[in-house]
Amino acid sequence: MKITYLLPSFFFLFTLLSLKAYEYETVENIPYVRSGNEYANERCKLDVYYSKDFKDKPVVVWFHGGGLTGGEKFVPKELQNDSLIVVAVNYRLLPKASIDECIDDAAAAVAWTFNNIRNYCGSPEKIFLAGHSAGGYLLSMIGLDKKWLAKYDLDPDSIAALVPYSGQVLTHYAVREQRGISPLQPYIDEYAPLFHARKDCPPYIIISGDRNEELYGRYKENAYMWRLMKLLEHPELYIYELGGYNHGDMAVPAHHILKKHISSILSK
Repeated sequence: MKITYLLPSFFFLFTLLSLKAYEYETVENIPYVRSGNEYANERCKLDVYYSKDFKDKPVVVWFHGGGLTGGEKFVPKELQNDSLIVVAVNYRLLPKASIDECIDDAAAAVAWTFNNIRNYCGSPEKIFLAGHSAGGYLLSMIGLDKKWLAKYDLDPDSIAALVPYSGQVLTHYAVREQRGISPLQPYIDEYAPLFHARKDCPPYIIISGDRNEELYGRYKENAYMWRLMKLLEHPELYIYELGGYNHGDMAVPAHHILKKHISSILSK
């Protein structure tokens, strides 16, 4: 009986001793564009959460939600102290900016990350894009439609994975609202990630809240995206429905799924 109790304690202590204790810091408000536009200079900033003890660590570029009309950059606490570098991005917002400017900001932030992350002990070969709601929409747009990153001489297929949390794949409802189209009226044009579905994009991990608790028909439209990508024979495609979680609270459990896929992809 003594052995039964002592062995777990021994191995728990061994595990704790074998883990490296990193000291993390956050460098805040780094400009990722230089512009004559005052609003761009105000919003186009990012924070980098990392450790100087890292070497070639995986990177999560995190885009906040807020319906493209609000929200502020932050480093999710579930991604902290976990041997990850997090780049938390602010971007311009509607209606002060156009939808093209919102998407371009997301592309510019990713380009900055590819070009600068080695200075923060990260690997440009291990860059994952993740974001909640509007953030999920933005990362899908720049990851699927190659023109946005091409402006910065980057191919989105060099991204390790796209991980939208409850991201819209129809034309974003805020854009529809600007055009006088109801959020309940389905609409697809070149500003819909669904319009740009392709089988050769990076691994695509779709995460949604409960289909009956989500915002509008968010789970259903993402399920359609998943099905379309399956028909296109995308080789690494996943969808998760987080039962019991609504649009706002689904991000916390979704971080676990993100980290699981980071480990899986990097182990290959």
